[in-house]
Amino acid sequence: MSVPQKTVMAFKSYQNQAEVLVKNYLFADPFIPYTSILGGLFACKVVYDLTQLISTFYIKTYSSLTKIQRIEWNNRGTSTVHAIFITAMSLYFVFWSDLFSDKQQSGLITFRSSPLSAFGLGVSVGYFFADLGMIFWLYPSLGGMEYVIHHSLSGISVAYSMFSGEGQLYTYMVLISEVTTPEINMRWYLDTAGMKRSNAYLINGVLIFFLWLIARILLFVYLFNHVYRHYDQVMQLHIMGYFLVFVVPTALAILNLMWFGKILKGLKKTLAKKQ
Repeated sequence: MSVPQKTVMAFKSYQNQAEVLVKNYLFADPFIPYTSILGGLFACKVVYDLTQLISTFYIKTYSSLTKIQRIEWNNRGTSTVHAIFITAMSLYFVFWSDLFSDKQQSGLITFRSSPLSAFGLGVSVGYFFADLGMIFWLYPSLGGMEYVIHHSLSGISVAYSMFSGEGQLYTYMVLISEVTTPEINMRWYLDTAGMKRSNAYLINGVLIFFLWLIARILLFVYLFNHVYRHYDQVMQLHIMGYFLVFVVPTALAILNLMWFGKILKGLKKTLAKKQ
């Protein structure tokens, strides 16, 4: 059936208004931080519901879990998707994008930013706020005070870098460490599903070891070396930016080393049992 001309014209008018709204407001530079945070919060809700829906139909052990275990199962699905997203964004900006390249002569490297870099950080802020809300709601079932402190510091640090435009390169360097999150979540999934003695659990443990070594040990060495080589530019940051570049990565590096020792110890035990 043919559509009346007035209907077509009305539809096109609404379409043009929607495009103007998206272009001039949602994706306009001043609004990107806010829309990206809201987008991150909305994405967390969507992924949580999809994880619940898919697990209900395709994971046999899901229905036998307790209510708290099902909530944590869904929540870990959200953290896994966020980790994949922010790791891809971080690798792009740190190693492939020209935005933070030394070859660029457009201003100090510590003050460079773009709408896309702000958008990526905003989505991450939305995730940290959503996950922090879940932790408070079910405290301490999803994590104790260490999780509250970690998410609070992470959310504040990333939000400051996004709104101020300072130190975004180093923020993305630290966020590359999220590459270990899907494997850590998989370890929990396998354990909860009663597959702790499976080969998949062992392979996942070995993968955690190597990714942790690369993304949470060696990468931090690269970060501190980069800071040393650009110290004259780092010194021009505001006090909060200076704090984020030096104190936060240093504290995380110490924690990463401590956790790496535990990972190594646990992997040795698992390999000994297999033998």
